[in-house]
Amino acid sequence: MENSYSGSEIVQMGIEIEKNGKAFYDTLTAKTTHDDAKKIFEYLSYEEEKHIDAFQRILNTVQQYEQPENYTGEYFDYMNALAKEHVFTQANKGVEIAEKIKDDKEAIAIAKKFESDSIIFYEGMKKAVSEKEHKLLDMLIGQEREHLEKLTFIEKVVG
Repeated sequence: MENSYSGSEIVQMGIEIEKNGKAFYDTLTAKTTHDDAKKIFEYLSYEEEKHIDAFQRILNTVQQYEQPENYTGEYFDYMNALAKEHVFTQANKGVEIAEKIKDDKEAIAIAKKFESDSIIFYEGMKKAVSEKEHKLLDMLIGQEREHLEKLTFIEKVVG
């Protein structure tokens, strides 16, 4: 049987996702030659930094929380599966992936996948934290959706 994650470990995964996202966008900012793309990547890096702080606040308030589930460990097994699929939960993956990107078009496609995966992960994270933290998670999810919109816009500009 695989190890399950505690609520605080899931929040720490969120922090790791955001750290990797920031490193990813910082690397893309340095690599791109397209001014509009550079501005979007700089903005997204700044946003990831704000999200790190938000998750740190959540982590500081997470308490033991019983999951409403049918089977023991069912929920955390689900989060375990999500975490394994989200490449940005792995340390230093943001820079590693960004360094291999060939052009802005590929960078934007990967960034869109990252933002989409983050939304799914953060929606799932709601069951790992107390209900009072849901409002903050909803705000972060909304921001991730805005990031997707900005990336979709710049995708059209970059071509």
